[in-house]
Amino acid sequence: MSWQLWTLALLGALALAWGIVVAVLFFAAGRTQARALAGFVPDCVVLVGRLLRDPRVPRRRKLLLALTAGYLALPFDLVPDFIPLIGQLDDAIILAFVLRHLLRGNEPAVRELWPGPEQSLDLLLRLVGYSELSTAPEA
Repeated sequence: MSWQLWTLALLGALALAWGIVVAVLFFAAGRTQARALAGFVPDCVVLVGRLLRDPRVPRRRKLLLALTAGYLALPFDLVPDFIPLIGQLDDAIILAFVLRHLLRGNEPAVRELWPGPEQSLDLLLRLVGYSELSTAPEA
């Protein structure tokens, strides 16, 4: 078997695995949570844009956020994005560290500027290590 066939077989297997993971998430999470999950990345993009324009966020943190957004937009990085799951994992880890740093003292601003559903915000806060803050403030 030539290396081209091995490459095609590997890419096909990775695409099949990716499809299975997406299907399992969709059916396990339910329709409402699947919509929130599908909108999570776009909501994060909107949040980053809003945080960059917000006067409550210090300039140093805005610079860090802008540099991170630039890194994530590059077609090349530590692990190429065309590799399913693993390619996005390094980006997610870097983004989690940056958001964790950004949230120090800015959690109310993030809560206010979040464009998506509350459950997505709770997920974001848990992912960056703010599980104690992930409950909505009582009215």
